[in-house]
Amino acid sequence: MVNFTVDEVRALMDYPDQIRNMSVIAHVDHGKSTLSDSLVGAAGIIKMEDAGDKRIMDTRADEIARGITIKSTAISMHYHIPPEIISNLPDDRRDFLINLIDSPGHVDFSSEVTAALRVTDGALVVVDCVEGVCVQTETVLRQALTERIRPVVFINKVDRAILELQLDPEEAYQGFVKTLQNVNVVIATYNDPIMGDVQVYPEKGTVAIGSGLQAWAFSITRFAKMYASKFGVDEAKMCERLWGDNFFDAKNKKWIKSETNAAGERVRRAFCQFCLDPIYQIFDAVMTEKHEKVEKMLKSLNVTLTAEEREQVPKKLLKSIMMKFLPAAETLLQMIVAHLPSPKKAQGYRAEMLYSGETTPEEKYFMGIKNCDPNAPLMLYISKMVPTADRGRFFAFGRIFSGKVRCGQKVRIMGNNYVHGKKQDLYEDKPVQRTVLMMGRYQEAVEDMPCGNVVGLVGVDKYIVKSATITDDGENPHPLRDMKYSVSPVVRVAVEAKNPSIQTVEHAMGGIYGVLTRRRGVIIGEENRPGTPIYNVRAYLPVAESFGFTADLRAGTGGQAFPQCVFDHWQQYPGDPLDPKSQANALVLSIRQRKGLKPDIPPLDTFLDKL
Repeated sequence: MVNFTVDEVRALMDYPDQIRNMSVIAHVDHGKSTLSDSLVGAAGIIKMEDAGDKRIMDTRADEIARGITIKSTAISMHYHIPPEIISNLPDDRRDFLINLIDSPGHVDFSSEVTAALRVTDGALVVVDCVEGVCVQTETVLRQALTERIRPVVFINKVDRAILELQLDPEEAYQGFVKTLQNVNVVIATYNDPIMGDVQVYPEKGTVAIGSGLQAWAFSITRFAKMYASKFGVDEAKMCERLWGDNFFDAKNKKWIKSETNAAGERVRRAFCQFCLDPIYQIFDAVMTEKHEKVEKMLKSLNVTLTAEEREQVPKKLLKSIMMKFLPAAETLLQMIVAHLPSPKKAQGYRAEMLYSGETTPEEKYFMGIKNCDPNAPLMLYISKMVPTADRGRFFAFGRIFSGKVRCGQKVRIMGNNYVHGKKQDLYEDKPVQRTVLMMGRYQEAVEDMPCGNVVGLVGVDKYIVKSATITDDGENPHPLRDMKYSVSPVVRVAVEAKNPSIQTVEHAMGGIYGVLTRRRGVIIGEENRPGTPIYNVRAYLPVAESFGFTADLRAGTGGQAFPQCVFDHWQQYPGDPLDPKSQANALVLSIRQRKGLKPDIPPLDTFLDKL
């Protein structure tokens, strides 16, 4: 059952300090939509048992069929943050509105990521702990920093590192360190000094680790809080000791900085000992079906399972235990609320980059954006158009940076080709028919909406092609700057692949073989990339069969195979093309049909000159 009403969401919109606008960004297939399920489940929109499997943020039929996000999708959710998640909040400020936008990870849909980032203030960067920081991870992180978006990091798919790669805790820790170093290198390269230090540090709580599929996650601060209350030590000191080169000598009950104590005995790293060991022990006990040990652990962790959950197969039982022991939603909410900025705070340093006019205290439009002032003139940026159920109509989706927008309001629309002082791409005295709250697959109508929130507008789609600035009718501000897309809309240079192959994961190999066999392809080699579950498959495919091959392959592998095709060689096809029973004849007929020619092969007389 949904834990909030539209009225509760609307009431929170008037308190910008209690709003978080955030997007989820990552490389393709690193687990953005799966992880988003945990937050949606915590809001009661889906059952928590379905979190990780439902992929509620994939709203289109082709996204559901292919298992890949194509369009960015927004959803607004209300949460009450209890003291056990964040203790230092006043009792009257424990309700938060989180506007979450799930964005695609594929390079072909980079424009969707840009549109999502413009309307948000913070980004949850998801990184696969097995594959690490990939090309698109760097691209989307660069886009975020260009828009002055503050990042936090989630290291995903830890269950694969434990179950598939069989990494021990120390190897897993070294993998996490390497991943975070790579993320921080990108941040340091593209960071805007005006934002201060936005690098991520586990000991400060800006990094979470877990599994989106199994809906569990932890941060250093979560374990530090647990051990601080258990042993009666300072939580801040515990945070510092649970990461980096800090080792606990259990024999002498001392913290040391080296992996050997005074007696020359090896001691274990604190992170491995206090954070990873409990998780590894649960994984081992459940997957090897040590029922007595599991029962003992459940009792010590205060985890209660239903009779139905106890009868589940090991993998499902593991998910049930882990999501109750370390709920991903609690860790993510703590990180989002504590470390991502509110609209009021973010617009203070984003205003100069957003407004194209004078950035002086005398400029009322600029100051309205900077102070996130609901009483200032309306400044609303439309970043994308979202199709409605009515064919040919669109919601104009965007962010209110100052003022308020309401149903029936007359507005001034400045398109992306508008130049201040001119009339081109300018529409005045146009009514907003409705203002709606974007709720993933659904929309909810609201009477009005103040600044600091994301909004969908109905009735202005006929005046907007892609993006626009909307203000009160009668006002004459400079427009908000247009978005900087990371990819050019026109390909200027064609690049030939040096080593053409199909890159895929092991469990998608069956789909590749099926598609290639159906299209008369021949596999000439496959090799595993050392240390990863990724395979490179090389094959020959007839040119006639290459049309539509990429789409067919994506459909056959759930979007998990990426082909590169180049022309390699030609050879004579066996058989007589004039023999109706030969394969060569069938091939010629199919080519003629594709080219729109008559199916029957014309006789030779047709081509002879007639005197």
